[in-house]
Amino acid sequence: MQSYQHKDLERLHEIKGLVIDMDGVLWQGDTPMPGLHEFFDVLKRRQIRFVLATNNNTQTPYGFVQKARKMGVEVSPEQIVTASVATVHYLRSKFPPGTRIYVVGEAALKGLISDAGFTLADTDVSVVVATMDRQLTYEMLKRATLLIRAGAEFIGPNPDTAYPTPEGLVPGGGAILAAIAAASDRQPLIFGKPEGWMFRISMERMQLGVEETVSLGDRLETDIAGGQRLGLRTILVLSGVSTEADILSSQIQPTWVFSGIEDLTRALLKA
Repeated sequence: MQSYQHKDLERLHEIKGLVIDMDGVLWQGDTPMPGLHEFFDVLKRRQIRFVLATNNNTQTPYGFVQKARKMGVEVSPEQIVTASVATVHYLRSKFPPGTRIYVVGEAALKGLISDAGFTLADTDVSVVVATMDRQLTYEMLKRATLLIRAGAEFIGPNPDTAYPTPEGLVPGGGAILAAIAAASDRQPLIFGKPEGWMFRISMERMQLGVEETVSLGDRLETDIAGGQRLGLRTILVLSGVSTEADILSSQIQPTWVFSGIEDLTRALLKA
């Protein structure tokens, strides 16, 4: 699907801020997407504010800053919002410091939760937080299930069942959530996209409203559906998960569709 098929490309000039997904949009794994530098150059030239917002919890905001820097893109930690950041925001609002939390997740998520004043534990916990963990074992699934069945609140930062890598789509945090949900007979409280937490935090950091902000991503069911729930206009790029065939068969319809950020950059220059 080519960008010229849209009749409202001139409205791209109205964009004041972008909530930008990372995996499948800016890069796949450690491979930058074509046109990455030019894309950020245009955002700077057009004075378009942005926040990089991802359901990926495998790195801290600082880790993503370092990843972007290795690809020649300079961003600040305040310009990074992850599902983990949204989760910690919620935990702080509901639970006192020292609350015992069991985490199925990698070091980045555990570090954020610990740094927020909570105690990482695997017994007598009030909360189970589960997401992507590439060292996942059956014992971890078992422990999470037993704790949830004993009354712990079940939180899932990242609902993405798969995510794009240079090898193809691989299991994501949502796949792990599905296993625990099936075993515990409980559904998690979700903080990643398509829920509104990350979008609201991003707009607050950019100091922009709904009318000025656009969600840019590669997934209809998260980046696009989540933005639309809050009333944002949306841009889908076909460089990640969702395909043109998915658009044709889905009720979720983006405002604009581009093959990738290189295609989007050309359109922004003409708007």
